[in-house]
Amino acid sequence: MNGAAKAEPRRGENGPVEGVWRFPVPAVEASVPRTRHAVRDRLLAQGMAGVRYQELVDDLLLIVSELVGNAVTHAARLSPEVTTELSVREGWVRVSVEDGDPYRPKALESDTGRTGGRGLLLVKSVTLQAGGVCDVERTGEGGKVVWASLPIPREETA
Repeated sequence: MNGAAKAEPRRGENGPVEGVWRFPVPAVEASVPRTRHAVRDRLLAQGMAGVRYQELVDDLLLIVSELVGNAVTHAARLSPEVTTELSVREGWVRVSVEDGDPYRPKALESDTGRTGGRGLLLVKSVTLQAGGVCDVERTGEGGKVVWASLPIPREETA
C-alpha cells in the first residue's frame, strides 16, 4: 500500500519531514493491520524513529487500529472503502479515518459489563493524555471523518 504525497514534503523545524498521505482500503477486518503497518512505515520513513518519537508512534498506531476497526465494524454496509489520511505538519501529526456512513459515533463511558464499545473512549483518552485533540466531522458526501491530532515532541535542549 503506497500513500502518495499531496504536497511537496519538507522537513519541519527540528522534526520529521512534513506531508500528507492517504491509504484507501476495503472495509474488511484484514484492512486494520494492513493500514496500521502502512502508517507505521510512513511515520518511520518521515523520520519518526527512535526513542524521541516512540510514545507518539505507539499512540498513533493504537488510534489508527481503533478508528479503522470501528469503521470496518460499523460502516462497512454503507461504505465499501475506508480511507485513512496521515498528515505531518507544523509540529502536529493528524490521523483521520473517513467512511461513507453518516452515523456520528460517540465515546461510551467505561462499563465493566460490556466487552466492547469503548474504542472511541480509548482514542479520546490517549489523544488528550498526549496533549492532542480529536473530533468527528461530516463529509460533503454524507459520510464522516473521525480524526485525532497529536503534537510532535520537540527536540530536548540542554
